[in-house]
Formats: sequence, C-alpha cells, structure tokens
Amino acid sequence: MKWWSDCTANWREKWSKVRTERNKAREEAKQLRSNLEAAIKESNSYKREKCELEMQITQLKKEMEKVHTLMMKHAGRFNKASLDAGDEADARDARGDNNCSPDISSDGLKNVNSEDGLVTKLEPNLPDDDGGTGGGRPSQGGTAPSSLLPPDASVADLDIEEYILQGGAMPKHSVEFRDKSEQLAEERRLIQQLSKDDHDEEYLLQKISMLQLRLEDAQKTVQIEREERTAVQRNLEKARQDMQEMRDKCEELRSAKQDAVRELLTLQEQHRVEMRITHNSLQEEIAARETLERRLCELRTELERLQAENAAEWGKRERLETEKLNMERETKKLRAECQDLQERLERKGRPLVNSDVELRSLQQELLDKNKELSDLRHSHSKMKKMLSEANTELGHAVRRAEQYETEVKRLRSRVEELKHELAGAEDELDAACNHVRRLQRTNEELSGQTEGLQVQIQHLQTRLRSYGSTNLLSANDDISDNE
Repeated sequence: MKWWSDCTANWREKWSKVRTERNKAREEAKQLRSNLEAAIKESNSYKREKCELEMQITQLKKEMEKVHTLMMKHAGRFNKASLDAGDEADARDARGDNNCSPDISSDGLKNVNSEDGLVTKLEPNLPDDDGGTGGGRPSQGGTAPSSLLPPDASVADLDIEEYILQGGAMPKHSVEFRDKSEQLAEERRLIQQLSKDDHDEEYLLQKISMLQLRLEDAQKTVQIEREERTAVQRNLEKARQDMQEMRDKCEELRSAKQDAVRELLTLQEQHRVEMRITHNSLQEEIAARETLERRLCELRTELERLQAENAAEWGKRERLETEKLNMERETKKLRAECQDLQERLERKGRPLVNSDVELRSLQQELLDKNKELSDLRHSHSKMKKMLSEANTELGHAVRRAEQYETEVKRLRSRVEELKHELAGAEDELDAACNHVRRLQRTNEELSGQTEGLQVQIQHLQTRLRSYGSTNLLSANDDISDNE
C-alpha cells in the first residue's frame, strides 16, 4: 500500500506539472492568438490603406495624363494667341515694372491654366494709359488673354488649377513613379516653350517644385508605410512561428496527457491486481489464522495433558522417592539386624539351623529388595529422562505457543485494520445508498408534482372547453334572439 501511495503521489505531481505547463501553454497561445488577431487587423488596415493609395495613385495618374493631354492639346492654340498679343506685350514692356510685377504675394488674382500651363494675372485696380482700369488685361509674360480662350475652357482650367493648388489631385499616400522625372521635365520644357515671361516661368517652376515636394513627401510616407508593412509582416511571421511552436507544445502536452492517462490506467490495473492479490492473501491469512487458532487450541489441550502427566509423574516420582527412602531405611535396619545376628552367631559359636534359615531368608529378602531398589532406580532414571524430554518438549511448545500468539496478535491487528477499512467502505456505500434514496424520493416527489400539474392542466382544459362551449351557446342564443 505504501508503494501504491508513492505511485499515486508521483502521478499527482507529474499530472500537476503537466496541468501547469498546459495552462501556461494555453495562456501563451491566447496571447499569441490575440497578437495574431491584432497583427491581422493591422495588416488588413494596411491593405485597405494600400488599396486606397493605389486608387489615389491611379487617380493621380489619370489627372496627370489629363493635364498632359490638355497641355498638348492647347499648345497650338496658345501659340496663335501669343502672336496677336505680341504688340500689346511690347507696349506693356514700355511701361514701368510697377504695373507688371509678377509677385506671387500681390493683391492680384493668379490663375494657373492646368490645360496649357499658362499663368494669367488680373489686376483690377491697374490704370492704363487712357486713365481706365485694366481689369481684363493680361500680365507681363506674353500670355493669351482670357477672351481668346473659350469660356468653358477657362472655367475648367480655373477649377483644375484650384483643385491642384488645394491638393485635391494629390493623394494622402502615393507610391514611387519611375517615369515621373521624365514627365515633369517634359512639362517644364513645354511650359518654357509656351511662357516667355521669366516671372511666370518662375511661378510655374515654384508650383512644379511644390508639387514635386508633395510627391516626395508622399513617396516618403509610402516608403515609411512599406517599412511598417514589412515590420508588420515580420511580426506576423514571428507570431505564426510562435503559434506553430505553441501548437507543437500543445501537441506535446496532449501526447504527455495521453501518456499520463495510459500510465494512470496501468496503475489502476496494477492497483486492481494488487487489491485482488491482497484480498486473496487476506483470505489466506484468515484461513491460516483459523488453522493457527485450531492448532493453538490443540497445543493448549496437549500442554494441559502434558502438564497433568507431568504432575502425575512428579507425584509418582515423589511416591517412589518416599518408597525408596523407606526401603533404604528398612535395608539399613535389616543390615543392622544382620550384623547383630552375625555378631550373635559369632559370639555363640555354634551354628543354628533356624538362624541360618532366617539369615538366608533375610539375605534373600535383602537381595530382592536390592533388586527392587535397582529396578526402582532404573525406572526413576527413565522417568527423569522422560521428564526432561517432556520439559524440553514443553519449552518448545511454549515457544511455539508464544510465536503463535504473536502471529495471532498481528493477524488480529490486520483483521482490525481490514474491519476499519470495511467499515469505511460500508459507510461510503451507505452514504451513496442514502443519496440514491434521496434522489429517488425527490424523483417521486417531482413525479407527483408533475402528475398534479397534469391533472390541473386537464381540469383547466376541460374548463376552457366548457367555457368555449358556453360562449358558443350564448353566441348562438344571441344570434337567434337578434333574428
């Protein structure tokens, strides 16, 4: 039983370790799962942002293509308008620089034609040579006036220019364009060909540089987003690896659990076998105890018999010793008498027939008594030897009886332990039986309650039916009364 308790304690310790490792693995798996879900959500958000950026990039490409086509389309129209406005440009060149300053921060309104890349500057408060205002006069730079272009084109150009200035055509995040420098160089070349005014060209270059700066910022943000995306992908791969490791750990823990369960089943089977063996050994011990008790009773009866025989032998020995002493006293007396008779005969000096006969008889008597005494001595030695043998056998029997008593005490203690265990098992069985009886009583009570409820339901159904029939009859009576 001690071995079984040690085995169960070791198994409990192993199972507690496995349970703690499994709980730790579950917690780590939960954390990794939450990290994985967060990384997946972040990657989904990045994917959505990427899709938005791609859409904005495509929109920007379309806008740039539109601007480029419009610039190429209106290039010829601008050349025709510039020939008509050459004289007016020469006249304006004769005027002072105060009226034709292309300052970006002036009060005049600047419009950038997104279709042909021209810059027009309207100065509503500029006086001309005749004393009027030059509200619709174009600024220095040889650009065509707005009256030469169609009104729809000017409005569209103004809208596109405002859209570009406000950053509507620029996305929040854009990707790299390999041919962007070539397009910007082509646009710059076209603008330089179309615009002869240095100040307008500088203004357009500023606009282009501003757009390039925005594009570079967008490229930087896209690069940062790419780096973040790669970092997120690395984190996602790491989380997947951790998840795979946790799955492997879970598989190992599952296999360890199965091994522990198998070990538990084997231990239970060993426990059952040991219980059967102990039960059989207990039965054998009980049978051996009964045989030992029977043997002990037999030995006790034999010991009593031997004690009685010993007492009888001792009594016989004492009687023989007393007889021996009496015979020795008698022999002494007879010897003394013989000596007296011999002395008398010697004194008298004459033989006497009667005395001789008496002497012979006395001698014969003496010989018989000596023989009887020798027989008694021989029988006494035999009895002493038998007594010593009986004493040794009695000592052996006493020792065996003591051994049997110790064995009986041990078996009694073992039987008491088994009785206690049996009483505990009977108590558990009684508790289980009481629990079963309580459950049966509760089941019977619940069944009785259900039967009562069913009876009430039936009564209610009959009442409802009777109430419905009475309602129908009353309704029929009302209908008949109305008719």
